[in-house]
Amino acid sequence: MRAPKAYRGNPPPNKRPLFYYITDRRRLSGASLIGCIRKALDWGVDFIQIREKDLTERELFELTCRIVQMARGAQCRILVNGRADIALAAGAHGVHLASTGLQIPELKIWLPSNFCVGVSVHSMQEIQRASAQNADYILLGHLFPTASKTGYGRPLGLRFLERACASTSTPILGLGGIKPEYVQSVLACGAAGVAGIGLFQDRTKFVRLRSIF
Repeated sequence: MRAPKAYRGNPPPNKRPLFYYITDRRRLSGASLIGCIRKALDWGVDFIQIREKDLTERELFELTCRIVQMARGAQCRILVNGRADIALAAGAHGVHLASTGLQIPELKIWLPSNFCVGVSVHSMQEIQRASAQNADYILLGHLFPTASKTGYGRPLGLRFLERACASTSTPILGLGGIKPEYVQSVLACGAAGVAGIGLFQDRTKFVRLRSIF
C-alpha cells in the first residue's frame, strides 16, 4: 500500500486533533518509559494507554499509580489496557478494550459514570457494535503498513477510515503505521485524532509531530 499524499486541502474544521499515546517499553531503545511519558504529558497528549502486557498485576498497578500521579493537573486521561479493575484501583480515568472479549455493557454496569471505555476495531461490523454499545471512543486500525502488524492482514487505508467516520458519531482515532506527515490526511477523513506507539516514543517522529502541531 502506498503512503498517502500530503494533504493539501483546507485544515479540518475540528479543533486540535486528539493525540493518544500507547505505551510499549519493550520498543524503547535505551530510552526511559517514564521519560517518554513525561515529555508526552508536557506537550499535552490527550490520552495515555498503559499497554504493558508482560507486567505482573502488582507491577502494572504500581506503574499505573505512578503515571496517574504524574498526570495530576494535566488535561490527559490515563487508561489501562484490558484491566478495568487495576485502572479503578489506581485512580486512572478509564480502560481500553480489545475488539473481542468482555463487552462494554458488561463493564459499565459496575463502572463509575465518568469512567472512560474505549475499544479497538478492525471492521465496519465492529464499529457498529462499539457505537451501539456507547463506547467513548474507537481506535481504528491498522491504517498503514507497520512491522508490528505483520500477519494481521492488509492495512485498512484512508478510504475505509472515511467511510468509518461517516458511519458513526463516536469519535474515531486512526491507528497503525501513522507518521507525522500522515496526520493531516487522517484528520481530513473525519477522524478525531491519531493514536500510536512509535509516533510518541520515537524521538524523531515525536519532534516532527510537535513541529507540525
